[in-house]
Amino acid sequence: MDLQKHELRASDADRDRIADILRDAMAEGRLTAQEHADRIDAVYRARTVGELEPLVRDLPAVRRAAPAPAPLDEQPVPGVVEKLIAVFSSTTRRGRWRVGARTHAFSLFGSVEIDLTEALFEQRLTVINATSVFGSVDVRVPENITLRGNGTGVFGSVEVRALEAADPEAPVVVVNGYAVFGSVEARPKRGKWVQDLRDRLRKEFG
Repeated sequence: MDLQKHELRASDADRDRIADILRDAMAEGRLTAQEHADRIDAVYRARTVGELEPLVRDLPAVRRAAPAPAPLDEQPVPGVVEKLIAVFSSTTRRGRWRVGARTHAFSLFGSVEIDLTEALFEQRLTVINATSVFGSVDVRVPENITLRGNGTGVFGSVEVRALEAADPEAPVVVVNGYAVFGSVEARPKRGKWVQDLRDRLRKEFG
C-alpha cells in the first residue's frame, strides 16, 4: 500500500502543500535561499508523491502538515497561488493589488511584468517562482522592503538585485528564477516606497 501511495501521481495541491512547508522552513531559518530554490525547483518537477516526500523529510514542519490539502474555501487567502502566464503574449500585474504568499510566473516567447510597488502584502514572506523560455519575467519592488533570490540561466540570465530593508518587519520577497534563452530580472524601483509600511503591517498582522 505504501509503495502504491508513493507511485501516485502528484497533484498541484500536493506540490503546493510541500512548497508551503519549504516556504515556512526558509522563513524560520531552517533552509537557505539557495536550498529553498533547489527544493522548490524539484517540487514543481516532481511527478509522483514519492518524489515530493524526501524534499521535506528533514524538516519538522512535515509532521504538522495535513495528509491532504484543505478545501479551497477553507484555505487562508495567503495560501492561494497566483499564476501569471504569457505565451507569445504579455501579462502585467501592477497597481493596488493583494499579493499572496506564492506567485508562479511563466513566459514562453512572451513577457511577464510584476510590479509590487503599490501592492498590499498579506504576509511577510512572498515567494515568486519565475520561469522564462525565450521570453522575460521582470519583477519590481519598493525600495524599503527586502528582496532576495537566485536562479539558473541556460543560455539566459537571472539577475536579482538583493536589497535589505532597514525595518526588520518589512515584507520579504524571494524570487527564484530559471531562464532558458530568456531573462528573469528582479530589482527595486527607484523612488518607489511603501509610505505607510508600519501602519500597513500593524493592520495586516496586528
